[in-house]
Amino acid sequence: MKKRQFVFFLVSLLIFALDQLTKYFIKTHVGPFDVVQVTSFFNIVCVLNTGSAFGMFKSLGNLFFIIITLSAMVLLILLIIKDGHNRVPFALILGGAAGNLADRIISGHVIDFLDFYAGSHHWPAFNVADSALTIGISLLLIKTVFEKKTF
Repeated sequence: MKKRQFVFFLVSLLIFALDQLTKYFIKTHVGPFDVVQVTSFFNIVCVLNTGSAFGMFKSLGNLFFIIITLSAMVLLILLIIKDGHNRVPFALILGGAAGNLADRIISGHVIDFLDFYAGSHHWPAFNVADSALTIGISLLLIKTVFEKKTF
């Protein structure tokens, strides 16, 4: 493995570590029904999510999400090694996927705790791993939309 590729795996590892540390803090300091108001638009909560993004597809079961995530992680590792142009987004996605996968394997659910809202309208709670996944996917989409292709 080249030194340049190693840096991106280190980024993934740092995201994974930050995700797991924040989730551990939430598990040990915030109860399942506690709401810690931080600002007028942001709370810390503890949501045990057994589905995918926003709690969707719960009926598919934990094993389904574990298999899909493991498959995606293998692909991401190969992409980080082979695709020198998109390593940052792939590293973010890999780190986020690993963070949520660890939760699913260890606890059977993902811990979400960041709760943003406006009035009584709450965005579904999310975590550090979800943030990294979203940023990585967004970077890939932006690059796809704005990258000039010549044929």
